[in-house]
Amino acid sequence: MFARTPIAVVLFALLIAGCATPTTDPRRLPAGSWVLDDAHASVIWRVRHFGLAWYTGRFDRLEASLDFDPADPQAAQLTAIIDANSISTGNADFDRDLANGWLHADQHPQIIFTSERIDATHGRAFGHIVMNGRRINAVMEIEFYGGSFNMLAGGDTIGFGADMVIDRTDFAVGSLPASIVGTEIRIHIEAEFLRQGAPS
Repeated sequence: MFARTPIAVVLFALLIAGCATPTTDPRRLPAGSWVLDDAHASVIWRVRHFGLAWYTGRFDRLEASLDFDPADPQAAQLTAIIDANSISTGNADFDRDLANGWLHADQHPQIIFTSERIDATHGRAFGHIVMNGRRINAVMEIEFYGGSFNMLAGGDTIGFGADMVIDRTDFAVGSLPASIVGTEIRIHIEAEFLRQGAPS
């Protein structure tokens, strides 16, 4: 008798076979416009609390786009938009207080990072952040994980991790002293992008 292989195992094997081995060389990627796969993205932030521990939260809604040409990676353009009202700590009342009282999301509902220059050699995006009505220069440290054709997504996919450190007082976020809530906010982003097609 032949052993029966569960159909789920067969389907899983086919799906895995359809996900090519990622390349970690950005020069081998196709040029084009890429948009964030928001089902595979996260924004985590943390800040010191009473100098004792890192208090951690997230933003639940993020949009981003990337224009990239492997022949000229320095000219890549990155834009990321965070919905300030999507701040999340696991406490709904506190989330509303942070959104309205700290970020003033009713007046400034978006936090926007726009790149102005990409240092592909060292993995840095130089640009600016607009938050709470203020525009401040910022640097994003980026790690490129790789890219491949992803059958699950139905197209080319690339993945990045990114880190940024900002001073909340630069953006007039919160009035509590640093002894209670630290001024340094560390932001970490994990993101996958889907290619939208070849450039014209």
